[in-house]
This record gives sequence, C-alpha cells and structure tokens, in this order.
Amino acid sequence: MEWFGDDAYWLSRLVFQRALAAVYLVAFLSAALQFRALIGERGMLPVPAFLRRVPALEVPTLFRLHYSDRFFALVAWTGVLLSAALVAGAADDVPLGAAMAWWAVLWALYLSIVNVGQTWYGFGWESLLLETGFLAVWLGNERTAPPVVVLWLLRWVLFRVEFGAGLIKLRGDLCWRELTCLYYHHETQPMPGPLSWFFHHLPKPAHRVEAGANHVVQLVVPVLLFTPQPVASAAAGLIVVTQLWLVLSGNFAWLNWLTIVLALPAVDGSLIADGPELPDAPLWYTVLVLIVAAGLLALSYRPVRNLLSRRQAMNRSYDPLHLVNSYGAFGTVGRVRYEIVVEGTDERVAHEGTVWREYGFKGKPGDVRRLPRQFAPYHLRLDWMMWFAALSPAYARSWFLPFVERLLDGDRDTLRLLAHNPFPDAPPVQVRARLYHYRFTTWQEWRRTGAWWHRTAIRDFLAPTRLR
Repeated sequence: MEWFGDDAYWLSRLVFQRALAAVYLVAFLSAALQFRALIGERGMLPVPAFLRRVPALEVPTLFRLHYSDRFFALVAWTGVLLSAALVAGAADDVPLGAAMAWWAVLWALYLSIVNVGQTWYGFGWESLLLETGFLAVWLGNERTAPPVVVLWLLRWVLFRVEFGAGLIKLRGDLCWRELTCLYYHHETQPMPGPLSWFFHHLPKPAHRVEAGANHVVQLVVPVLLFTPQPVASAAAGLIVVTQLWLVLSGNFAWLNWLTIVLALPAVDGSLIADGPELPDAPLWYTVLVLIVAAGLLALSYRPVRNLLSRRQAMNRSYDPLHLVNSYGAFGTVGRVRYEIVVEGTDERVAHEGTVWREYGFKGKPGDVRRLPRQFAPYHLRLDWMMWFAALSPAYARSWFLPFVERLLDGDRDTLRLLAHNPFPDAPPVQVRARLYHYRFTTWQEWRRTGAWWHRTAIRDFLAPTRLR
C-alpha cells in the first residue's frame, strides 16, 4: 500500500519521536519534582479534594482508582523512565503493536496528571503535548513506513499553533498591528531569560522588524506547510528558526521546543539522507490509523470555528482527552511589569521598624541584581502563577493563601520550590506580600549599579498574616 506510507519521511519520524520523548521526559520530571507542594495530599490544591468535586466523565484519570502521593510519584517517575527509553530508541526494537502501546501508555499517564493538575496545569502547552502525543501513538516504528495521513495531521496541529497565535495577535492588542508590541514584551513576558534584558534594549526599528517577521511566520508560512516539497520543508525551517529566537529571548517552558518538534515531520528526510526500504503496513494498523484520522478531522470542527470567530479564544480544550485543541499566545501584551514580593518576619507584632526578609524564587524576578536564569524547557509552575497573580488577585484566589500558610508552617515541599528561604532554622511568625513595579534598568543604570532591574513599591498584596 504505497499510498499509505512514505519512506522519504523515515528520518523525520525518527528525529521527531526521539525529540517528542525528550519533551515528555521534561514534563514528567517537572511533575515528579513539584507535585507534592502543588497538588499532593498536603498540597495547596490537593488532588483528593478536587476529585470529590468534579464528575468522573469530565476528568478521566488513573487517580480515580486510587490517589496517594506515593502513587502519583510512581506514575510520574514511570513516565520519566518510559520517556528516557523512547529517547534511546527502544520503541524501534519491539513489534509495531508494542510500540504503539508504549506511546499510548505515556499519553495516558500524562493525561492523568494534567486532568488533576487544576490551575497549575492550565497552560496551552499541556494540551499541545497531549494532542501531539496522541498522534505519536499512530505514527508507527521501523516495522512500517511513516503513515502519510498522520504526518499531515501533525502539520495540521502545527498550523493551528502558529496560525492561531498569529490571528489572536491581529485581533487583539493594537500594538501588534502597529508593530510596537516588542517595545514592551521582552520586559513584561511571564519569565524573562538571561538574554531578555539585551533583547529589550535592541533599537526600536529592530523591534518593529521582530513584530513584522512574527506576522509573516505565523500567518503566511503555516499555509506553506501544505504545499509540495521542498517548499513545505523550507516553511518548517522558518518556523524552527523563529522558535529558536523565542527560546533565546525568554522562558516559555517547553512550548517553543514542542513547536520545533512539530515542525520536524514536515521536513522531507530524503533531502538529507536516503532511508531504508520499510515493509508495508499491516491491514489492522492501516484500518486503525484511518479510523482515528477520520475522528480527529471531525473533532477539528470546533477549533476551525474558533479560528474563524471574531471572539477567538486562546488555548482551549474541547474534550477531556485533549485530542484537538485551540492555541494562541500573547493576544495582549502588558506595558508595565508587576511582581509580588513575599516576605516574612520573626517578630510577633509588625511595626514601622520591623525587619522583613524576602523569599527568593527560582525563575521569576526578585533580587534586582540577579540576572534572570534559563529554565525552559523545564516548567516552574509556581513562578508562572506568581506572574499571573501580579496581573490580578483573581488568578491567585484558590492557592495563594494556602501557599502563605505553608510558608508559615515551614513546609519542606513548598520551600523546595523556592531558590532562597530566609528562615532556615525556624519558620517566620508573619508573612506578607507586596506588589512592586519592575522595569529593566537602562545601560547607564546597569553600569552604575550592576542591577538588571529597578523596582518601586506600589501597595500591599497581602497584609501581614500569621497562623491561627
């Protein structure tokens, strides 16, 4: 069945599968190392309480059968091990059915985590990883040629990621149409990287070129993914270059890396190297792939309708399995950066002379002399939500007070999420949070002070609080 598989994409599939497994590995590792403080039995948003509130059909997860922190850790570390084996190419050494089952187990394990992750897992790249991971189940291994229909479905995902992000920008903030959003974005993005300060200080004409190039790559280039080779490969290459630019300029977890991974199946591997002649696909596999493809195309109706809508939504899932989703990013760009600074004191009564000591976060700005670090593709979930909380207290309503309570209690799992605990011997008596305006320093200020940020206190975010 030459119409079903194409040997020319053998290399593209191989690299895609290894790279996708690496993203899975980072995602499972992030879950394993952070879950206890966030959603564990004694976490800020405990899984057992969440599962009691929501219907089973709305939240399919293995944790319906049983939840304990040990079981969650087992699921997460199993995902790490299975992902690592796939990075090493283990799926090509087993029968086709076993390889498909391997990818399916990986997808089911991560789906189980995302569906109980609540606020901490409400990011578009979670759904993107699940949608891409589900398609990987049907991509096969070296026992058969890459199925063309799945390769096209992967291009369809990449198209929606890029085109959706492009449309939401044109329909959203006026600065995207005026090509001025990059005057602010490098400074106000959720988690700047070590080069963000330098990107921010590029000349304004360069920022306008950045914005214009973004429109071309997100609104024109994705259409070329569906054209004949080698144009489709060139389009994928342009997307990869753009994503690498974003990798250098900020920390967006694995969003950029997964978008790069999605571009790989659009590249004609025969342009690079000749692959082996692979056997025809068995009938059962062909039938299954075609049925799944038909179902996914039918489910694409709502994402397409969202793309065409003037009220386009960003990062929306339409089913609890996250099979076909809508994507988008930065429809609005902030002009001013706010940060929440969390402080504690061991004094029982706060007064004007009270000494408050500041907690340090791993990724989000705090100490003005600390150059932002590179963490992506690893996802610092608490740091990201602190950025949202600074935009509006509504984003923090469900978890911020539990967070403060655990600081007052000296909870070890919560403190492990932080870079600096100013109370190593005993927890503080009181904790407060203050809202600051942060901005990057100018070249002159940096030379004079060595500080990367300048900050100004705005108001209290949380008044001094103690345990009852």
